[in-house]
Amino acid sequence: MLRRVAFAVLLAPPGTSAVSQSAVAQSAVAPSAIAARTLTVTGNAPQVCAMQTGRIQTGSLTNVSGIDGDTLRIVELADPQTLAARASSATISFSAVCNYPHSLRIESQNNGLWPTDGRTGAAAGGFAYAVPYQARLQWGAASGALDANAKVRRTSEQSLAVDDATAGDVQLRLDIADGASNLEQRAPLAAGAYGDTIRIFLEPR
Repeated sequence: MLRRVAFAVLLAPPGTSAVSQSAVAQSAVAPSAIAARTLTVTGNAPQVCAMQTGRIQTGSLTNVSGIDGDTLRIVELADPQTLAARASSATISFSAVCNYPHSLRIESQNNGLWPTDGRTGAAAGGFAYAVPYQARLQWGAASGALDANAKVRRTSEQSLAVDDATAGDVQLRLDIADGASNLEQRAPLAAGAYGDTIRIFLEPR
């Protein structure tokens, strides 16, 4: 009597036994272990205040030709007919940033426009020898003014406390009133070159 014999054949890649092939198949479906680590990233932003060169605000000039480097030039300080000071004004903007609470300080070296040759007194009775002006500041939510009254030639200053980090423009508005003088209103101005140096500081409180 003839018997039929059935053979089961397991094909494996050359050099791999059927037993090892089965073990690989089982390990492929087994869950793998996960390794984890925590990485902390740190950094430090230093306290910094910075301010750029000033630029004239368009449409703000009265009797002022503009900025030449860091010098603001008045066209005619004195009226040619009366010799009284002419009204002059300008607004200058400085792009700035300060990333911590700070102070904004403005300083006038001469407390007004005084003769650049160092004179501190009138050459003749009735002639003015210094010109007062007002400087107004706006920086974020802070604002204030320095009244350079030209009564005495000295350094004068005004400081504003700023509670928050601020970025934007520091705006400086300079105004010389018509007829301003360190004597009576509309006193004629003695001949000569006049000037002052204004400094603006962003600094720690």
